[in-house]
Amino acid sequence: MNEDMDYLEYKGYKGSVEYSKEDDCLCGKVQGLNKALILYEGQTLEELRKDFENGIDSYLEGCKADGVEPAKPYSGKLNLRMSSELHSRVAEAASSSGTTINDFINRAIKNALKHASML
Repeated sequence: MNEDMDYLEYKGYKGSVEYSKEDDCLCGKVQGLNKALILYEGQTLEELRKDFENGIDSYLEGCKADGVEPAKPYSGKLNLRMSSELHSRVAEAASSSGTTINDFINRAIKNALKHASML
């Protein structure tokens, strides 16, 4: 798949594009939602996109009917504040490991989450 088709996007929501060998169809789920689960499928990319868009429209209509605010997907962008001393230490550690500050912090967070899930 080309880079433009790695995910679907509609009304600010992004969804995965996957192949289910078991069901012999394309499928996916909306990414970045905490409590809501929106799944979709189709035999073709066009069918998959239509089911994806219908799923989001249905979710938004349901939220409106229930008088609840729809969950917004996380953007993946986060402003992080830290002391200048910690910032300097992170920059040095990233540089010495041959990576960027962003990649260094992402790796540290992933490691912390793995550790937290083992508790």
